[in-house]
Amino acid sequence: DAQLSQSGGGSVQAGGSLRLSCSPSDRTRDMSWFRQAPNSACEVVSRISSDGTASYADSVKGRFTVSQDNADATFSLQMNNLKPEDTGRYFCAAGGPVSVAGRICTAYRIFGSWGQGTQVTVFS
Repeated sequence: DAQLSQSGGGSVQAGGSLRLSCSPSDRTRDMSWFRQAPNSACEVVSRISSDGTASYADSVKGRFTVSQDNADATFSLQMNNLKPEDTGRYFCAAGGPVSVAGRICTAYRIFGSWGQGTQVTVFS
């Protein structure tokens, strides 16, 4: 599958905000954000299903907002009130795995189309 292009990320103090973008989005497939924290397994941060339903990991509910802009085919993740534990490399995926368990994110790249990843660092 063709790769997706990601932008955004960077370093921010705790309590700050960052926005991640990914293109092209695909309304016919689930669009997901995954996170690879240091020394941790891959986790699903947020997803918009092909039916438009958004979901979030409990750790980011109320702070992160996922969106999909059909006009420019962009999939975004607005991250507010960031915490040091949000630090990690974030990947977007179209048609990626529904769930992940115990492996690093790059191990799942055989499922769907993935972005190259972008680093988010939150310092206290």
